[in-house]
Amino acid sequence: MKTSHFRAIAIACAASAAVVGLGLAPRVLAGPSTTDLGLLSGVMQLVQQDYVHPVDSSQLTDAALKGMLSRLDPHSSYMTEPEFRESKEDINGKFGGIGLKITDRNGVPTVLSPIDDTPGARAGLQPGDAIVSVDGQSTRGADLMEVIRKIRGTPGTIIRLTILRDGKPPFDVPLTRQVIEIHSVKSKLEANDMGYLRISEFGKETPNELRQAISSLQHEANGKLAGVVLDLRNDPGGLLASAVDVSSDFLNGGMVVSIRGRNGNDDQSFTAPATGALLPDTPMVVLVNGASASASEIVAGALQDRHRATVMGTQSFGKGSVQTIIPIKGHGALRLTTALYYTPSGRSIQGDGITPDVVVQAAKDEQVANSLVWREAQLHGAFANPGTLPKSDATPGAKGASPETASPPIKEDLIGSDRDSQLKAALNFLERLPAANPAIIRTSAPG
Repeated sequence: MKTSHFRAIAIACAASAAVVGLGLAPRVLAGPSTTDLGLLSGVMQLVQQDYVHPVDSSQLTDAALKGMLSRLDPHSSYMTEPEFRESKEDINGKFGGIGLKITDRNGVPTVLSPIDDTPGARAGLQPGDAIVSVDGQSTRGADLMEVIRKIRGTPGTIIRLTILRDGKPPFDVPLTRQVIEIHSVKSKLEANDMGYLRISEFGKETPNELRQAISSLQHEANGKLAGVVLDLRNDPGGLLASAVDVSSDFLNGGMVVSIRGRNGNDDQSFTAPATGALLPDTPMVVLVNGASASASEIVAGALQDRHRATVMGTQSFGKGSVQTIIPIKGHGALRLTTALYYTPSGRSIQGDGITPDVVVQAAKDEQVANSLVWREAQLHGAFANPGTLPKSDATPGAKGASPETASPPIKEDLIGSDRDSQLKAALNFLERLPAANPAIIRTSAPG
């Protein structure tokens, strides 16, 4: 098994197809049978000859590839050239747009939250606003990524969104696109010198942003933070390399995560450097919920298994697979599931998720209304949990799974605010920890 601090190739381990890594070097591909190729070619020829309208052959090819990959599992997919280009923009955190986080709600693109100091925020768009049309074209039933593609564009150009809010009549909002830079880390100093760190996704710059945020918090606290909360709620994941780096920042050496693929020669273990951990003596809580997935689960699992932090909140999403981005020369790219990952104790969280040490439910009014609570195990084609690694490959510290504690995502505008009850519980927990053992693991909330 190979061991490394990071991998030369970037690997995507995000729940959302919008967050992906860069690719592998070209490889020799084992071809399908002549019969399979003949069938595919014959069907495409029939469609091109006999369909009622002319058909673009490249669109047929893209559709065939998308269908092929979608049959494998929930996270494998084919990206067209524009989709691949946009995925790299997402990882780099810079693109032309209006600064909205958008999700699909009952077939309608809906605003999760506007990003501060962007056209969307300045126009007064709010969480829960339904985007019913883009430049006069209806969005109902449209693919979410296609809608996002229409909203993005060249900085300085104008776009018109039609918004439906709280059952009121629809209204138009004209917006001028600008360069949007996504910052995935936010921080603030809470009362009693408690630090708060929020990671919204694991992009290319996340580790650097985190280190800068920690440095700023230490400066504000006159060099001594009394405790720190790492908030991974609603974090869909991102780059494996970034998850390893973030975990390593809080660990002095030892295992972070291992990955196992179909070919044992590709198995790898990722370890933290032996020295240089940030905040080594600072008590720490990691917050997770049902919308914490993939890369965020890698971090939570590593810090939990290594007894570096207490995990609080509710059961995480349960995405335990790794996707590799494989560019196709002259075309788009495959996003292919190539491995499962395991926490330092050897457990796979596939379908199960991370079980908090301390279960803290969010209040009903803090949760996204009418949100369907989907978890990995409920997705069509999701893998079953493969079980734990042999004890010789693992370290002590595994936790059992309790899927029944999953919960809806938290409202984005509430996370980290004074009204955030789970954050309050985490801060209260840190204040009650005995100073002699700052990394102690509790199994129940303090009274």
